[in-house]
Amino acid sequence: MEKLIITAAICGAEVTKEQNPAVPYTVEEMVREAKSAYEAGAAILHIHVREDDGTPTQGRERFRVVMDAIRKELPDVIMIPSTGGAAGMTPEERLQPTELFPEMATLDCGTCNFGDEIFDNTMPTMRAFGKRMLENNIKPEYECFELGHIDTILGMAKKGEVPAHPMQFNFVLGVHGCTPATVENLAFFASKIPAGSTWTVSGVGRSAWTMAAAAIAMGGNVRVGFEDNIYLGKGQKAASNGELVAKVVRIAKELGREIATPAEAREILSLKPLK
Repeated sequence: MEKLIITAAICGAEVTKEQNPAVPYTVEEMVREAKSAYEAGAAILHIHVREDDGTPTQGRERFRVVMDAIRKELPDVIMIPSTGGAAGMTPEERLQPTELFPEMATLDCGTCNFGDEIFDNTMPTMRAFGKRMLENNIKPEYECFELGHIDTILGMAKKGEVPAHPMQFNFVLGVHGCTPATVENLAFFASKIPAGSTWTVSGVGRSAWTMAAAAIAMGGNVRVGFEDNIYLGKGQKAASNGELVAKVVRIAKELGREIATPAEAREILSLKPLK
């Protein structure tokens, strides 16, 4: 198997300090959590940003400040800014981080229930996001919450509406109202993507560790972090994103998977090496 790429989703748009005091809001806190995840073994950071009071934002300037601060400390890490943002944001708001020309960004592959809210990703929205990523030479990470999302994005790739092969997928399983996080579902999702593609799983909440172990055994990759799960185990809150990444590293070691460095992750994902 290829080496394991670990992604750390360090803050998300929904989780709060009330749920876990270590959730980062400020630029300094974001850098702290990025370093903890990187030093534990994460090659990729999935980036949402907040205002200092915790309010989620897709503001281009906030993304620039946060990503520049992280890049200063971690020059080789791969950063994947979110274009999902938070519920209720317009497509124009959500697209702002793509104006910074990141090497990767997320592209959500369809509308779905998201707890009590609706995560709205219409076909025109996805075409606009795909067009921007084609124009700005950004490799998408295709976020799939439902099986139909895979079929949708493959159809768009075939029409040239979004970047095509080689494709990177993130299967987000366990969101209330979306596909349950079971090993059976993960295996089925993984069987439906084109040969030569790469994939990651994000197990939400209590499913995080089952999904991590399954993906490691299947040859996939793993995302953990406060966006998806704040617990190391039942009733035990993680003190940092680094603790969550370190647990993935321990599981991988037990299952015989080596951990990819950022340089190795770039090669696996067909990204350009850093100059």
